[in-house]
Amino acid sequence: MAGMNMQQMMKRARKMQEQLAAAQENLKSQTVDASAGGGMVKVTVNGEMELVNLTIDPDALDPEDVDMLQDMIMAAVNEAVRGVNELANKQMGAIAGGLNIPGMPF
Repeated sequence: MAGMNMQQMMKRARKMQEQLAAAQENLKSQTVDASAGGGMVKVTVNGEMELVNLTIDPDALDPEDVDMLQDMIMAAVNEAVRGVNELANKQMGAIAGGLNIPGMPF
Protein backbone atom coordinates (compact mmCIF):
# COMPACT_ATOMS: atom_id res chain seq x y z
CA MET A 1 0.00 0.00 0.00
CA ALA A 2 2.86 2.37 0.80
CA GLY A 3 4.29 1.64 -2.65
CA MET A 4 1.05 2.71 -4.23
CA ASN A 5 1.07 6.04 -2.41
CA MET A 6 4.65 6.68 -3.47
CA GLN A 7 3.79 5.78 -7.04
CA GLN A 8 0.80 8.15 -6.99
CA MET A 9 2.92 10.88 -5.47
CA MET A 10 5.57 10.48 -8.17
CA LYS A 11 2.87 10.58 -10.85
CA ARG A 12 1.45 13.80 -9.38
CA ALA A 13 4.94 15.30 -9.13
CA ARG A 14 5.62 14.53 -12.81
CA LYS A 15 2.28 16.07 -13.81
CA MET A 16 3.01 19.18 -11.75
CA GLN A 17 6.48 19.43 -13.32
CA GLU A 18 4.93 19.27 -16.80
CA GLN A 19 2.38 21.93 -15.87
CA LEU A 20 5.10 24.19 -14.46
CA ALA A 21 7.17 23.80 -17.63
CA ALA A 22 4.13 24.64 -19.77
CA ALA A 23 3.35 27.70 -17.61
CA GLN A 24 6.96 28.89 -17.89
CA GLU A 25 6.82 28.50 -21.66
CA ASN A 26 3.51 30.37 -21.78
CA LEU A 27 4.94 33.15 -19.62
CA LYS A 28 7.71 33.73 -22.18
CA SER A 29 5.13 34.88 -24.73
CA GLN A 30 3.37 37.31 -22.38
CA THR A 31 4.23 40.95 -21.87
CA VAL A 32 3.49 43.60 -19.28
CA ASP A 33 3.19 47.28 -20.15
CA ALA A 34 3.88 50.06 -17.67
CA SER A 35 4.33 53.80 -17.75
CA ALA A 36 5.59 56.66 -15.61
CA GLY A 37 5.39 60.43 -15.64
CA GLY A 38 1.80 60.47 -16.80
CA GLY A 39 2.65 58.28 -19.79
CA MET A 40 5.75 60.21 -20.81
CA VAL A 41 7.77 57.01 -20.49
CA LYS A 42 6.25 53.68 -21.55
CA VAL A 43 7.89 50.28 -21.37
CA THR A 44 7.09 46.69 -22.20
CA VAL A 45 8.76 43.78 -20.40
CA ASN A 46 8.30 40.18 -21.50
CA GLY A 47 7.89 37.09 -19.33
CA GLU A 48 11.62 36.50 -19.42
CA MET A 49 12.17 39.88 -17.69
CA GLU A 50 13.57 41.45 -20.85
CA LEU A 51 12.80 45.06 -21.73
CA VAL A 52 11.36 44.72 -25.24
CA ASN A 53 10.02 48.22 -25.84
CA LEU A 54 10.78 51.70 -24.55
CA THR A 55 8.95 54.83 -25.67
CA ILE A 56 9.90 58.30 -24.47
CA ASP A 57 7.66 61.27 -25.20
CA PRO A 58 9.79 64.05 -26.74
CA ASP A 59 8.39 66.44 -24.12
CA ALA A 60 10.23 64.38 -21.48
CA LEU A 61 13.59 65.29 -23.02
CA ASP A 62 14.76 68.20 -20.93
CA PRO A 63 18.57 68.57 -21.01
CA GLU A 64 18.32 70.53 -17.78
CA ASP A 65 16.60 67.69 -15.93
CA VAL A 66 18.11 64.38 -17.04
CA ASP A 67 17.57 62.98 -13.52
CA MET A 68 13.80 63.20 -13.91
CA LEU A 69 13.89 61.23 -17.16
CA GLN A 70 16.12 58.59 -15.59
CA ASP A 71 13.74 58.32 -12.63
CA MET A 72 10.73 57.91 -14.94
CA ILE A 73 12.48 55.16 -16.91
CA MET A 74 13.44 53.29 -13.74
CA ALA A 75 9.93 53.66 -12.31
CA ALA A 76 8.30 52.33 -15.47
CA VAL A 77 10.70 49.39 -15.81
CA ASN A 78 10.34 48.47 -12.13
CA GLU A 79 6.54 48.60 -12.39
CA ALA A 80 6.60 46.31 -15.43
CA VAL A 81 8.97 43.86 -13.73
CA ARG A 82 6.65 43.74 -10.70
CA GLY A 83 3.80 43.02 -13.09
CA VAL A 84 5.67 40.11 -14.66
CA ASN A 85 6.47 38.74 -11.20
CA GLU A 86 2.80 38.93 -10.22
CA LEU A 87 1.81 37.20 -13.45
CA ALA A 88 4.36 34.43 -12.86
CA ASN A 89 3.29 33.99 -9.24
CA LYS A 90 -0.36 33.65 -10.27
CA GLN A 91 0.40 31.07 -12.94
CA MET A 92 2.88 29.06 -10.93
CA GLY A 93 0.92 29.37 -7.69
CA ALA A 94 -2.21 27.98 -9.29
CA ILE A 95 -0.26 24.91 -10.37
CA ALA A 96 1.60 24.41 -7.09
CA GLY A 97 -1.69 24.72 -5.25
CA GLY A 98 -0.21 26.63 -2.34
CA LEU A 99 2.54 24.14 -1.66
CA ASN A 100 5.40 25.59 0.33
CA ILE A 101 8.32 24.63 -1.88
CA PRO A 102 11.68 25.98 -0.69
CA GLY A 103 13.22 28.40 -3.15
CA MET A 104 9.98 28.98 -5.03
CA PRO A 105 8.41 32.45 -4.78
CA PHE A 106 4.79 31.29 -5.00
